[in-house]
Order: sequence, then structure tokens, then C-alpha cells
Amino acid sequence: MAETSDFKAEPPEGIDALGASSEGASLYEQIREDIIEGRLAANERLVVTDLARRHGTSTNPVREALQLLRGEGFVTFIPNRGARVRPIDQDFVRDIYEIGVLIEPALTRWFVGMATEEDIAELERLQGLIEENNFADPLRHSELDTAFHTVMYQRHYNRHAAELWWKHREVLRAVSRRFNFTLARRAAIIREHRELIALVKSGEADKAAELIARHVEGSGRHVLEHMRARSAARAG
Repeated sequence: MAETSDFKAEPPEGIDALGASSEGASLYEQIREDIIEGRLAANERLVVTDLARRHGTSTNPVREALQLLRGEGFVTFIPNRGARVRPIDQDFVRDIYEIGVLIEPALTRWFVGMATEEDIAELERLQGLIEENNFADPLRHSELDTAFHTVMYQRHYNRHAAELWWKHREVLRAVSRRFNFTLARRAAIIREHRELIALVKSGEADKAAELIARHVEGSGRHVLEHMRARSAARAG
């Protein structure tokens, strides 16, 4: 089996994954990880000069990274008070995945009407790799799963919708890395992917759209359940 580093999902064509310089993108990932892991606390003030000193860089890449984080909802900017860490709580995750529930069925419905034999073959290839990995390498699964869904959305004419999907998926991917898949969720992912491929093959656009809505909601609820469990454990 290939190593995780051998496969990395790419955003739909024409969509810049981050739209930042290499240094700004690197800082963005580091600061985002600090927020998700709680090393930067909720509502903590983010001072540009302090972050630049901490990461051994100038202030420009820090500003660039903070703007990227603002665009994804990890950071808020308050007039006369600067940037602060947005709490990565259950409301945040719910809001993100509910947007996916709204837009992904429309993207999927369009894809079913446009899917080629090559598209279906690529979905089957990626699904085979997902099942071969069988969740043994969580990072590899994440990349393969993202690539699977990208096949369906990458050619959609509404580039704003495709970009919104990509950015929100990347947010949920970052947050969900902290949690393992339950056996029930693993089974659901495999089953729903297989069903989706079958519906694409048969041209059943409405059923495919309904399935993807359940699939996205199931992923979001899975993350929320883990977050609730973690909160309960800390409280206890």
C-alpha cells in the first residue's frame, strides 16, 4: 500500500487551495493546528508581532495567515480590538456541516447528469483504495475520501459553490482529525459510497442527492458526538 505522502487530494481545478504565499500558507496551518488543539485558547487575542516572534518570521506572513483563518471562521476581527480565536465548539461544526447538507445535493444532482464512464471508473478506483486502506491510516483515508468527492464536484459550472464546498470540507477535515471513526461510521461510509456509485451509474440524480445529504449530515453528527463526549469527559 502506498504511503500517505504518496497521495494528496487536490482542490477542484481553478480553485487555489489557500491563495497564499508558501510562508503564509505554512503559518496558516501551524496557527490553525494551535487553535484546533487548544494551544491558542478560545477568544484569545492574536497579536501579529507576538505571533511573528513566536514563529520566527516577519509580520506580513502572519497577517496573511490570519486573513485566511478569518475566511474559514477560525479567527474573528473586532474593530479596535484586533484578531481573536473563534471558539471551535459544537455550534461552529454544526454551522459548517449544515452548509454542506444544503449545497452538496445540488452539486451531486448536476454531476449525475454529466458523469462520464471515466468519472465512474475514477470513483470506483478511489473507493477501492479507500476499502484497501480500511481506515488503517486515517490521514490516507481523509485524502482518498476528499478525492472521491472532488471527482463529483470539480467540473461544476458554479465555481463559487465548488470553492465553498472545498473550504468547508477542509475545515471539517482539520477539526475531525482529533477523532477516530466508530465502527458504525466506518460501515456507513463504505456502504454509502458504494450506493452512491450505483446511483451515478443508473442516472438516479434525485436519489443520489438525497443520499449525499444523509452522508454529509452523518459525517457532521459523528464529529459532534465526539465533541460532546470529550466535553462530558472533561466536565466529569
